[in-house]
Amino acid sequence: MKKIKLILKNITLIAFILGGFIACDKDFSSLDSDVINPDNAANFSTGFDEYSVITYNKNTGPVQTNGLSSNLLGYYFDPVFGTSISNFVSQMSPTTFNPTFGENVVLDSVVLTIPYFSRLIETDEDGNTTYELDSIFGDTPIKLSIYKNNYFLRDFDPDSEFNDPQKYFSNGSTFSEGELLYEDLSFSPSEEQIVLTVIDTSTNEPVVTNRLAPAIRVKLNNPNDTFWQDLIFNKEGEPELSNINNFADYFRGLYFKVEATAVNGTLMMLDFTSTSTHLTLFFTSDIVNSDSDSDTETIENEGTFVLNFTGNKVNIFNNNFITIPDGDSINGDEKLYLKGGEGSMAIVNLFNGDDEGNSIEFEQFKNDYKENNIQKKLINEAYLEFYVEQTIVQGEEPDRVYLFDLNNNITLIDYVFDQSVTATTTKLDHLVPLQRVDDNPNGEGIKYKIRITEHIKNLALKDSTNVKLGLVVTTNVASITAFELQNETDVLGAIPSGAILSPRGTVLHGNNTSNSDKKVTFKVYYTEPNN
Repeated sequence: MKKIKLILKNITLIAFILGGFIACDKDFSSLDSDVINPDNAANFSTGFDEYSVITYNKNTGPVQTNGLSSNLLGYYFDPVFGTSISNFVSQMSPTTFNPTFGENVVLDSVVLTIPYFSRLIETDEDGNTTYELDSIFGDTPIKLSIYKNNYFLRDFDPDSEFNDPQKYFSNGSTFSEGELLYEDLSFSPSEEQIVLTVIDTSTNEPVVTNRLAPAIRVKLNNPNDTFWQDLIFNKEGEPELSNINNFADYFRGLYFKVEATAVNGTLMMLDFTSTSTHLTLFFTSDIVNSDSDSDTETIENEGTFVLNFTGNKVNIFNNNFITIPDGDSINGDEKLYLKGGEGSMAIVNLFNGDDEGNSIEFEQFKNDYKENNIQKKLINEAYLEFYVEQTIVQGEEPDRVYLFDLNNNITLIDYVFDQSVTATTTKLDHLVPLQRVDDNPNGEGIKYKIRITEHIKNLALKDSTNVKLGLVVTTNVASITAFELQNETDVLGAIPSGAILSPRGTVLHGNNTSNSDKKVTFKVYYTEPNN
C-alpha cells in the first residue's frame, strides 16, 4: 500500500475540517478543490492509499432476451472476439378486435415499418430532412429474411409454482420458420427520409402525404396470393380476431432471420415497441352506404388493418467467438475480455476479499479511516482505472463501461448520486467515458476511470458489505435493468440490459498483467490532520 502525504499551510479551516471528521456522513472537498490547498490550509495532509484489487474473467453464457427495451438484428464482426448473428422473433397484436372489413375485400399491400434510431440534422425550406443514423454497427450488406413464426411464445412458465413470467434466452433454437414473407439478399440500412406520395388525379402528379424518419419500410409477400386473405380477412367474425389471447395463439408473429454475405456485416439496434413500428394491411372493400331516405348504395372503401409488435419479443444469438476460459479468482487475470451480448465480463474483488468480502486488508482499511466511531480521515475521492490492451484491441471500442453490485444486481450508490448529463449521455462523473489518444473521438483507447467514492465511504464508515462488483461494456449507461442468465452461479446471476444490447467488446489489462504501468489501479485519496 502506497502512502503519499502533502503538508498544507493554513490554520483557518481547522475547526471546519475537524467538524467533518466527527460527522461521518458529511461529504468533504475533493482532492482538487479550492477549499484546501497549499496556499490556504495548515496542519493537514492529503495523500492516497493504493489497495489491492483482484480482477478476472467470467463468461455470461446464454442471457435472457425477452423484455428488453430494444432489440438487435443483424450480423456483427469483431476482429478480436469473432462473429455474432442476432435474429429476432416477436408476437403481434391487432390494434382493434372484431373488425368489419366489408364485402369483396381486395388486398392492396402489406407494409412493414420499423424506424431506426436517428438524429435530425437539418430541414430545408421544402421540408426535406437530413438524418444521421444511430445504433448501426457496420456498413456491409446482409441477407435479411422474414418468416411467419410458427412457435408459440407463452407468457407464463408452466414449471414455476406461481405462474412466473416465461423467460426466453439468447440460445433459443426451437423457433419454427413458416411461410417466407420477405427476402433481401443485400440489405443495408438507409439514412434517407421516407417520403410518401399519392397521385393527384387532376394533375396526374405525385403529392406528398407524409414524411417519415429513416426506417425499415418494406412490402411483404403474399404467398400463394391468398396468405393474408386466409390469415386475416377470412376470419372476420371468428374467435381468432376477437381478443389478444386467441390471436396470439392463432398468429404467432414474425421471425426475422439474418445471414452474412461478407466478412463484415451490419447490426442494427431497433425499437420494436415504438408506436411507429407496425405491420399494416392496405385493402379495398365494398361497403353499403344508406342516406336519410333509406336509399342505399355500394361504395368502394379504402381500409387498413394494423398489427403492432406486442407481447414477447426475443433475440436469438448465434455466436462464433474465441474461447475465453473462466478466470483466476485467486490471483486475477492478465487480461480482461469484455464482450456484450452472450459474451463475457470481469469480476472485480476489492481488497482481495473472501466469499463474504472480508480480508485482513479490508479490516486495515476500515481501521485507517474510522476508530471507535470517530472518523480519522476524510475520503476525497476513490476510483478504479482500467487500461486498454492496445496491442490486442482493434476496430471501434465501446465508449462506456458499467460497474455494478454483483451480489444484489443493482447500481452502486455513486451511480445514483451522479446527476451529470450532456446532450448525448449521462453519468459522466461516476462512469468516465473512454479516454482516447489526443482526445480524438476516433482515437485509440487509453483507459476507463470509474469513480467509486461514495461506495468506498460506505465501506469505511457505515460497515457496508464489501460486495463483488461486475464490469461490463454497455451501449447505454441508463440501461441498468438486471436480466437473468440461463446458467446462474454463486458469483453471477444476472447482467444489465445495456450489456446484452452491446455488440462491441474490448480487452483490458487485469491486475495480474506483466505491464506494471497498465495494471488495474484502486486508489483512495484522503485528507487527515497532522498529529
